[in-house]
Amino acid sequence: MAKEIFRIGSFNLLNLVLPNHRFYGRQIYNEKTYQKKIRWISEQLDKMDCQLIGFQEVFHREALEETLKLSETCRGYHIVTANTDGELPRVALASKYEILHSEVITRFPSVLDIEGINIPLTEFSRPVLRAQVKVNEDLAITVYVVHLKSKRPVLKDGESRKNPVDVAKGQARALVRRGIEAMALREILMQDLQNRKTPVILMGDVNDTGSAVTSRIVSGEPPHRKYPQDVKKEIWDLLLYHVKDIQARRSYQDFYYTHIHNGHHEALDHLMVSEEFVQDNPDHVGRIGLVSLLNDHLVDETVSDNGVNEWQSDHGQVVATVELR
Repeated sequence: MAKEIFRIGSFNLLNLVLPNHRFYGRQIYNEKTYQKKIRWISEQLDKMDCQLIGFQEVFHREALEETLKLSETCRGYHIVTANTDGELPRVALASKYEILHSEVITRFPSVLDIEGINIPLTEFSRPVLRAQVKVNEDLAITVYVVHLKSKRPVLKDGESRKNPVDVAKGQARALVRRGIEAMALREILMQDLQNRKTPVILMGDVNDTGSAVTSRIVSGEPPHRKYPQDVKKEIWDLLLYHVKDIQARRSYQDFYYTHIHNGHHEALDHLMVSEEFVQDNPDHVGRIGLVSLLNDHLVDETVSDNGVNEWQSDHGQVVATVELR
């Protein structure tokens, strides 16, 4: 009997905005550029051939709907978005399967303090989308779509990108916000990981590599090798596992990158799954199969005079196959 499989993917669209709408106060797509953009995205979606796709940088739900209609594989999919009113980039989820419930999470569940002083950050810079998806009669999963704070320096009035100290301060501010968002996301995830057996999938642009501290805050820290087995099992149940790492254990090479900035090839876009989709777990309901990237369109501008076309994305797409038992 053939195994039941489905594919999951993450896609940073780089500003999916309707034509003739100004975004970031200065940029605008004309009709021709917009049509090129949604057609290119639809072609990428057909290459991904996913049944669940998490999107980042959606400004208008209508633009996403038009894009999916152009796709051969995603036409007719269910869509939920996180307040895509055109003002700011938001996340979205497209699903072949029925979406039982969805919610937009804006506020942190608690405030972080350092040495008794509360950090005055209480909301995600880009709200988190959480959804319950019914894959089949026997399997429902919880899906998170996220987009954490970028590495772009946060500069104050009077500070300059030409001043190294100002840039360092701006990078530190961005890192602090991303770290606090990761902490808040981890706290939210505990509601679905702790003492529950419903599989969890997290997809999105976390703006850091899989081994970065912020990413490890989201996924959780593996147990120490000397812990007793029963303690390890309790910790394993609370972790998320990068599909990249799952595949790396079965592969001899690693070419995982989804973004190129100033010559640095980085993996910012990730898929993470709970232990229900990890084969080493004796109670797994499925396993991660092939993990692939669509990153041929990315350009290293330090060695090329060309750049990414404005209707394309400056991120690669991540796809993973889930094989059910």
